[in-house]
Amino acid sequence: MLRAELIPDLMHIKVYFQDKPLYLTDEINAEIEPYVHHDDSVFMDELSTPAINSILHEMRQQKVHAGVFINKDFEELKKSVFKKFTIIFTAGGLVLNEKNNLLMIHRRGKWDLPKGKLDPGESFEKCAVREVKEETGLKEVKLEKPLLITYHTYDENGKHILKETHWYCMRAPGYQDLIPQEEEQITKLVWVEEKDLVKYTGNTYPLIIDVLDAAGFLQKVRWQN
Repeated sequence: MLRAELIPDLMHIKVYFQDKPLYLTDEINAEIEPYVHHDDSVFMDELSTPAINSILHEMRQQKVHAGVFINKDFEELKKSVFKKFTIIFTAGGLVLNEKNNLLMIHRRGKWDLPKGKLDPGESFEKCAVREVKEETGLKEVKLEKPLLITYHTYDENGKHILKETHWYCMRAPGYQDLIPQEEEQITKLVWVEEKDLVKYTGNTYPLIIDVLDAAGFLQKVRWQN
């Protein structure tokens, strides 16, 4: 799934193919540099239909673990790559309670954060709050601020899907019962103390690590490791 960032004089987004990042960028920065010459990475600096098809094909190969696609016209690069996918828009929340514990859900064998698809005509903010309530059973959720946008890809019924997820910081005031939405294959809901977060990040997705990083949790996880 993908993360969007705006850095002075640099734009890049990270698109996940399963757990493998493909960086779309207009310049190589310190984060991207290690991938440029790595043996299990692919690098592309030609913006053409064959080049796009080639790098997307390579990203699906088991031997490849990362990719970098660079072009000075970032918006054209992003537009050209995204045209190869059916785009699905979703929204979700990083929810904290009054003790600053983090709400995590267990879905399909992984620890995750609540999120879901936009309804027709729905805003990202309303979708994020609705999905959090539906998936967790929370009755009251206060949206605080936007956090980041992530992207990930998958194949479904012969189509290449790119899911764009808008994440928000939220608060759940007071004591509220948690009820997992079983029809969405959610089996557990837990409030995680920051000191225990490392126990959960070992069984989550890199994209969720990006969300935690954007919210300031990753420094704590690294310190514990």
